[in-house]
Amino acid sequence: MSAIDKIYSNELGISFFWKQENHISIPRVQLVFKDIGFLLSLNELKDFSSACITTLQSQCCSQCKDTQHCRSLLLNTPSDKIDLAVNKEELLQIQELINGTIYKVELQNWMNNLPLN
Repeated sequence: MSAIDKIYSNELGISFFWKQENHISIPRVQLVFKDIGFLLSLNELKDFSSACITTLQSQCCSQCKDTQHCRSLLLNTPSDKIDLAVNKEELLQIQELINGTIYKVELQNWMNNLPLN
């Protein structure tokens, strides 16, 4: 029996709930990509998604000719002490992972709150 309930995944990473946290009123999502894991609330995921949008609007360094592999984009994370150096492709994959996770969690919350007739 698996210790996780998968929420979403893409080429870069995965998000899931730890089954041991199911009894908590506001369970946190484990978001893992590359060699990094974050345990986040839904609001923190939304803040992380906003940080992705902000970072996407910034420009790569002016000397860079390879914008797909240049890791000059600095992504703020929900931890005010951690930022990630990423390239544009990684940033897009991180954003898609976060947004897919938010969608699935909110859909599940909505379905769980439907009145039974």
